[in-house]
Amino acid sequence: MAGTLYLCATPIGNLEDMTFRAVRTLKEADLIAAEDTRNSIKLLNHYEIKTPMTSYHEYNKIDKGKKLVELLLEGRNVALITDAGTPGISDPGEELVKMCYEAGVPVTSVPGAAACITALTLSGLSTRRFAFEAFLPLDKKERKEILEELAKETRTVVLYEAPHRLVRTLKELAEAMGDRKAAVCRELTKRHETAFATTLEDACIYYETSEPKGECVIVVEGKSRKAVRDEARARWEELSIEAHMEQYLSAGMTKKDAMKQVAKDRGIGKREVYQALL
Repeated sequence: MAGTLYLCATPIGNLEDMTFRAVRTLKEADLIAAEDTRNSIKLLNHYEIKTPMTSYHEYNKIDKGKKLVELLLEGRNVALITDAGTPGISDPGEELVKMCYEAGVPVTSVPGAAACITALTLSGLSTRRFAFEAFLPLDKKERKEILEELAKETRTVVLYEAPHRLVRTLKELAEAMGDRKAAVCRELTKRHETAFATTLEDACIYYETSEPKGECVIVVEGKSRKAVRDEARARWEELSIEAHMEQYLSAGMTKKDAMKQVAKDRGIGKREVYQALL
């Protein structure tokens, strides 16, 4: 029988955030695949975990992934850990999970700390619906496209950013999304943890003079649904009702359904649409 891949969450700062199950799993596994073995050895030593380690990271995720799958198919159990937090979230672990499923290898998660959830709960913003974007892409064109998408997002948005790029990213977010409520969370679970509840523009001003330290999580309020409806309505009102109707009729809608949709788009009654068409 194949072994199991265990996705073991590790602390994002405070070593006490390691779960009993994660410690036991790492001790009992045949091998630990770590993003950075030099970093992970500190955690293993702290909990007196003697399990052998191998590196698994962005630059060897395909070749090493194949080797790990081979070991798993031989019946070995492998525990995957990242530098901090939950494997598979904004790291190459997702690739190994896909490879395991394709090979018929069982995968299970040993949950624990995750910076995105920790920051979201500290932000003071809505937690019922949220969109996790991780790091914005470095490619200019793709970055611009993502920012345009985020500007329309009605859910709370959670992003990761390195301290040396924080100001640039805050400025781009403010430019794309407007001056929304936001929280910049740093040094999560550590002694100097901060959750700076502010706005995007005020955060730009603050961090231009106060150099940020530590990995950052930016949490931004979503666009209000009312604002989205008002913008959509304003776009439709630029068209005449006849032109508005024609868009739906040309798309294959019946006249009755088109009239109903036009009325909904414009926030008016069907009778008003009918009268205008007459």
